[in-house]
Amino acid sequence: MAGWLDPHESVAVALTVNGAPREVRVPPRRTLADALRDAGLTSVRLGCEHGVCGSCTILLDGAAVRSCLMLAVQGQGHDIETVESLADGDELSTLQQAFDDNDALQCGFCSPGFLMLIEGLMRSEPEAGRDRILEVVSSNLCRCTGAVPVLQAALDCRATSRRSG
Repeated sequence: MAGWLDPHESVAVALTVNGAPREVRVPPRRTLADALRDAGLTSVRLGCEHGVCGSCTILLDGAAVRSCLMLAVQGQGHDIETVESLADGDELSTLQQAFDDNDALQCGFCSPGFLMLIEGLMRSEPEAGRDRILEVVSSNLCRCTGAVPVLQAALDCRATSRRSG
């Protein structure tokens, strides 16, 4: 059968991650979450690996997606953003600063997923209200903070963006 790969063969995948081109070699069945982590982007967390917890959330062409539910080969040709893209050097983004100011970090395991969910929401729906933000962040599991500090961080970020925009 021409064209079929052995399960242990790897393929080259050209990704654009945080604005920079990256080539990864992965078995065809490797998830995007695993490939990103292998490439050193450890903000992509692996929790449930079934798309339920949200810890692996990234932005794919600006939309929040669970990277554990995608194959790495599916990332080719798309713009991928991880938490590493948010800060400008040592300068935290407005959203990251709001998380810090509101103690929305706690253990930090779920924080990258929350940050990317809210970042995607703020880009697509900058006027999202409290209920919409709560709806979006409720798709990410957190054992430490719950949604209250995360919601407040999102609201503070939205208010700061309105003042500076």
